[in-house]
Amino acid sequence: MTTTSAPQAPRARPSLATTRSRSGSYEYVFPAIRGVQAGREYYVTMCPLRLIPRLFVFDEEELVPELRAQRTLNKARVPEIARYIVDNATSYVFSALTASVDAEIHFDAEGEGDTRVGTLTIPMEARFVINDGQHRRAAIQQALIENPELGDETIAIVLFLDIGLERCQQMFADLNRYAIRPAKSLGVLYDHRDEMSAITRLVVFRSPFFRDLTETESSNLSARSRKLFTLSALHTATKALLDGIEEASVERRVDLAATYWESVAKHFPEWSQVRDRTVSAGEIRRDFISSHGIVLHALGKAGNAMLRESSDPARWERRLRKLQSLDWHRVSPEWEGRATLGGRVSKGSANVLLTTAAIRRALGMSLPPEEERVDEAARKAS
Repeated sequence: MTTTSAPQAPRARPSLATTRSRSGSYEYVFPAIRGVQAGREYYVTMCPLRLIPRLFVFDEEELVPELRAQRTLNKARVPEIARYIVDNATSYVFSALTASVDAEIHFDAEGEGDTRVGTLTIPMEARFVINDGQHRRAAIQQALIENPELGDETIAIVLFLDIGLERCQQMFADLNRYAIRPAKSLGVLYDHRDEMSAITRLVVFRSPFFRDLTETESSNLSARSRKLFTLSALHTATKALLDGIEEASVERRVDLAATYWESVAKHFPEWSQVRDRTVSAGEIRRDFISSHGIVLHALGKAGNAMLRESSDPARWERRLRKLQSLDWHRVSPEWEGRATLGGRVSKGSANVLLTTAAIRRALGMSLPPEEERVDEAARKAS
């Protein structure tokens, strides 16, 4: 596989991607920028979305891993990404696809002074392999079925020369070596499309109490952190709190959630001690479970039942006073096997149900059937 630079004869620059015939064969012609990494040439171009399914065919699903150049396509991820494109047709953002091409390609520089900009000619029989972005490629194909008008939009392609399976596999490993999914808290902070993220942010930022004690960037708190809660934990808890609660406006839902969490906070004196700096957040997180995500989630689930019964905060308050009757120390026997396992806080779904059941019983509330079942099983086991 080689690249050549042809004499600089005047020629019309194609728009995006076209095909032409030369020496009896058909070829793709793309406007491109040529670059160099690790001593090897690569190219950056733009491609209409309608061409993506035709150029990049995913046909490696039946191969064993050692003969593939990428991971198996996770089909469960594709509809969600496709829905993101279709639902946000005027604001979606996609990063470049990274691919390798196995063919004799031809790059014509555009001018004498700068040989980096020109046109890239690729035989139509060339084989393209996506090194990074196969799920985006599959989602684009699905989105085009729902909204064909997206076909004229473009996506950037970073194109490398394919020098064999081993090199493609190494590229996949290198491209994903340092990929780190952003913390959920940061996702909630920056997500302006998700209504529940917006509600959680407003609840936290409008409350002097929670604003001071909530970590908005990380979903894990270090031992020295001055924060008691994470934004991601409050997001999960608030989502449970407002589940199925239909209100006329987002603002009304924010008010309900804010009022509820402020009411809850009154009955955890250790939270106020952290805010007043009479005790460190690290000590409270170490010795108590009340500020951990599992308890917040359980409080959200219990609060949901209260909101369904009444929107009057005075009625919630009468129940919430009973929170002080519970021993929130991590070492308390009543939490072992529920919120903790061997003294360590556990976030499993069964643990959330068991913790919620304990809180409901303490508040004098009835248990829904699922919680009743796991609660009875836990009581018998103990």
